[in-house]
Amino acid sequence: MGFLDHLEELRWHIIKGGAGIVAGMVVCGIFSEFVMHQLLLGPARSDFFVYQWLGLTIPSIDLQNRTITGQFFAYWGTIFIAGLTLGLPVVIYQFWRFIEPGLYPHEKSGMRFVAWFVTFFFILGVVFGYSVLMPMSLQFFARFSISETITNQFDISAYFDMLFASIMGTGMLFELPVVVYALSKLRIVTPDLLRRQRRMALVVILILAALITPSTDMISQIIVAIPLMLLYELSIQISAYVNKKEEEATRKALA
Repeated sequence: MGFLDHLEELRWHIIKGGAGIVAGMVVCGIFSEFVMHQLLLGPARSDFFVYQWLGLTIPSIDLQNRTITGQFFAYWGTIFIAGLTLGLPVVIYQFWRFIEPGLYPHEKSGMRFVAWFVTFFFILGVVFGYSVLMPMSLQFFARFSISETITNQFDISAYFDMLFASIMGTGMLFELPVVVYALSKLRIVTPDLLRRQRRMALVVILILAALITPSTDMISQIIVAIPLMLLYELSIQISAYVNKKEEEATRKALA
């Protein structure tokens, strides 16, 4: 296959990936009332399912629109980002289909693992950011006050910015096992290195949890730190698995 043929194939995969994003936007548009009111505005309501599960009595948060086009751009920006999130598996699949023909059989199995788990851990991070980090942050800022004469009324654009920063940030953060897998395949990271740096990783995770958790209480920070530490421990096991497979492949090659 020539260079122009590769470009043509790449173009079609990009088109199909873009079509997946557009399809996600259409789905979000069709169910926009549910997406907006029940999902995206859920953490601002007192009947949000997380508050009900925890038995918390929390007042609804007053959201304001202070610009003429604020709701319009907030709506379409939200539809785009939600559609991008839904279409991400299609984009990853199209990327996989493009590079698959050029891989060796053993490389295909490894990349198939990466393609599936990139999607899985990203969605897991999005769920964590939406159901844990965003409600905790929102309620902290809603209750924070320097004077009784000041009322907290949040701008809707700032609310959506905070929401998507929370879910996209944790989505990327939860990709740690996938990153470790790739670095282990390249022999940059080893399980022994990760085990030796476990204490340092714990300190970094606690600092990171303190930075991304606005509340100053230790319970909230520990809630955020626990899944990150579990991801680190999982990364050690993944690195050990990759290292074992590489050693077996080396022994077979030398036999």
